[in-house]
Amino acid sequence: MITDGYLSSSRILRGLKRGPFAEHIHLYIEWLRRRGYSREIGHRYLSLARDFGFWLAATGSDLADVREGLVTRYLAERSRHRPQYRGDALALARLLLVLREANAIAPRPMPCGDPCEDILQAYALYMERQRGLAPMSIASHLWFLRPFLKELGIATRVDAARLSGREVARYVERHAGDRGPTTARIMCSRLRVFLRYLHAEGFLAEDLTTALPSVRRPAEAGLPSFMPIEDVQRVLASCDQSTAMGRRNYAILMLLARLGLRATEVARLNLDDFDWRAGQFTVRGKGRKTATMPLPPDVGAAIASYLQDGRPPSDSRSLLLLAVAPYAGFKGAPGVQTVARKAIAQAGVIGVAHRGSHAFRHSLATELLRSGATLTEIGQLLRHEQHDTTRIYAKVDLDSLRLLGMPWLGGEQ
Repeated sequence: MITDGYLSSSRILRGLKRGPFAEHIHLYIEWLRRRGYSREIGHRYLSLARDFGFWLAATGSDLADVREGLVTRYLAERSRHRPQYRGDALALARLLLVLREANAIAPRPMPCGDPCEDILQAYALYMERQRGLAPMSIASHLWFLRPFLKELGIATRVDAARLSGREVARYVERHAGDRGPTTARIMCSRLRVFLRYLHAEGFLAEDLTTALPSVRRPAEAGLPSFMPIEDVQRVLASCDQSTAMGRRNYAILMLLARLGLRATEVARLNLDDFDWRAGQFTVRGKGRKTATMPLPPDVGAAIASYLQDGRPPSDSRSLLLLAVAPYAGFKGAPGVQTVARKAIAQAGVIGVAHRGSHAFRHSLATELLRSGATLTEIGQLLRHEQHDTTRIYAKVDLDSLRLLGMPWLGGEQ
């Protein structure tokens, strides 16, 4: 970690104090220190900032001229003479962020966006305030809507008013096969919600949702992907708990395997969510809904082990932090899903269709069902809003279903 002793003897720091960043470089150093950057990484980032300052002086530029375009020019010239590292652009971007927070350079100019972004921003605001969707869910909606608006040339309210059911249907016909049937079903669902919004807000004179076809959900014909309890235990045992990262990953896997949390729910956990005396914690699920769940002793022990001997010092209140600086919390589900996928692969578990965090959720539900739990009890644990969501797990308990079948009067088959 960057230390005062290192800084007092650093030639790099002396060079920085002679350059255009002299007055503000202590802010950048403190930014790096608070986020736990090692001495080696800090050395490289400060060296890069010093060289950037020298280049500014050599080209007749000063601090007031610093912009993203100038950084791009510098990195292009630097690459002709020195090896280019993957994190150089990000390091200078963080330097500019610190300088902007200190009002040392001009704010970043707003990009010239696509005209349809105004419609999407209004829709995102509606989804957040009226429907209570989380940012990740809103981003999923916008991901499907952006190409729809662009291809059909919808940039204003007038453009939206001219939209017809035939155009909507033809758009779906053209793109339903772009990926798989599941993606096509989600696309139609996102478009259906958006068209209802346009109609409710007066953008459309009529409801065009009837123009959207129904796409059969392939998962309804199959079984949920799950791991037998032996495989789940093998994945948990494969975690190397002698390392800080291993203790963090083990805590993540225990939350997934023992409580069936979704990846997003694990990523959202923070230190204030846990009531250790009461043995319970708060989960923030879909639609901003919260639930209080019991904290089993083995899960609590895994989390405590990480907190006591694994979690790096950080200002972040997130429970789980990245293993490398800057020590911030997971940005969302992808980081947790990556931990789950790597753990399953490392344990050598095969035959799981979806090797991610949701495989643990399915496995927990399946094991509970086979142990005698009712679908209602499983639905309560997994916090399903609809019974149909839980009912899919009845398919995996084939032995119990066979007992319900009436024997054929003609004899055994």
